[in-house]
Amino acid sequence: MIWCPPILVDTSCLRALRFRRCAEIRAYDLPTDDATALESKLTLARKRFEDRRGWLQPHQRRAVLLRLADLVLQQRETFAKRIAREGGKPYTDALVETDRAIDGIQNAAELLRSRGGSEIPMGVTPASEGRRAWTILEPIGVVAAISAFNHPLNLIVHQIAPAIATGCPVIVKPAATTPLSCLELVKLVHEAGIPDGWVQTLLPESRDLSSAFASDPRIAFLSFIGSAAVGWHLRANLAPGTRCALEHGGVAPVIIDQTADIDAIIEPLAKGGYYHAGQVCVSVQRIYVHGSLKDAFVERFAERVGRLRVGDPLLAQTEVGPLITPEEADRVADWVAQAASDGARLVGGGRLSSTTLAPAVLMEPPQKSTISHEEAFGPVTCIFSFSSLDEAIHEANSLPVSFQSSIFTRDLAVALKAAERLDASTVMVNDHSAFRTDWMPFAGRRTSGYGVGGIPYTAREMTAEKMIVFRQP
Repeated sequence: MIWCPPILVDTSCLRALRFRRCAEIRAYDLPTDDATALESKLTLARKRFEDRRGWLQPHQRRAVLLRLADLVLQQRETFAKRIAREGGKPYTDALVETDRAIDGIQNAAELLRSRGGSEIPMGVTPASEGRRAWTILEPIGVVAAISAFNHPLNLIVHQIAPAIATGCPVIVKPAATTPLSCLELVKLVHEAGIPDGWVQTLLPESRDLSSAFASDPRIAFLSFIGSAAVGWHLRANLAPGTRCALEHGGVAPVIIDQTADIDAIIEPLAKGGYYHAGQVCVSVQRIYVHGSLKDAFVERFAERVGRLRVGDPLLAQTEVGPLITPEEADRVADWVAQAASDGARLVGGGRLSSTTLAPAVLMEPPQKSTISHEEAFGPVTCIFSFSSLDEAIHEANSLPVSFQSSIFTRDLAVALKAAERLDASTVMVNDHSAFRTDWMPFAGRRTSGYGVGGIPYTAREMTAEKMIVFRQP
């Protein structure tokens, strides 16, 4: 059995930040899979893939996806409340996640109208004369999907929907702390008409079984969303020939140029830094502000962060909910306290319950402070000042992580220079680093990840290109 811990949430007059006794969301037990169950699921998935005559036709896969999108839409509020309960994401944001999941499923269905191979030119040399060649896209094989807790529905969609669209059997392992949305989604996949064995779930009874799952030679593609330590370990142990995509975290840098409109940037930065209590892999964490704007920016930003409504994620007005576990709250609180002890000026912060922290802002934490160079994954941002754009870009590029970054400026030359020189897979101009749509490429560089996410890009990763050369008799 897997025991999913309770989320402790605060309910009260949120704006005044007066908290009464915590309300505990019921914990739950779920049956786990042992080695025998894993073997059975892998055998079934491989059997489905090897039976080419039994592959689902594109129109069948598209019909399943469209029915699935409709079924999730019918349960939109139910999914949002489930997301809020099991992971602590505020209800309003959980609704947005559900809407994104629905759109992602529809996006995967639309791919079947446009994806395909291409013609390879022949006849351009005497040796290639009299031939025609083209490529087709085939499913790569059995997909192992390992997901994270912070988007318990939409991340699963990003792994399951492309697999269905491409015709790959998929076995998905949700985060142990937030498995319910995944289990319900897979139930709806079967209700939508997917035959048995094409989409399965795995709740392994041990970490060793998770590693055995990812490294099994019957796995053709590993989709992993989680910590860098685990992701790189799994990649190092993949069977020969297994492809993979790894999505890890970052320590997202944001640069505020001296020409930026402070009034226009406070809201997006507050959202980007404290959405889902900062538990987002591209959450705003390092803010580099030009020295001429520092005092004004710090005053306005800290005031807005102080007004963020913290509390029960099931309440519509809540903007910041709890962290996923008490241990995570302990870690973030310790990092904030360490930075303050090292000399950073702290605004806000503090413990509100075993899992809930008040949003914090740290001014100029020293480089030796853990929070200056490690992903916080909590409700805290760090502010640093700079005197030249070159200095800011250098600091932004100073860590081994490299994911999304952003710059706020009204100077086109500055925007273009930053866009070209920031070491990131994506550079946002006049938007926070946590912006994402589900059809855009989403990838980390260096230790932040490997491969490309996003519905169309994941679908491409899950295919193998086959060339057919036809010689005219």
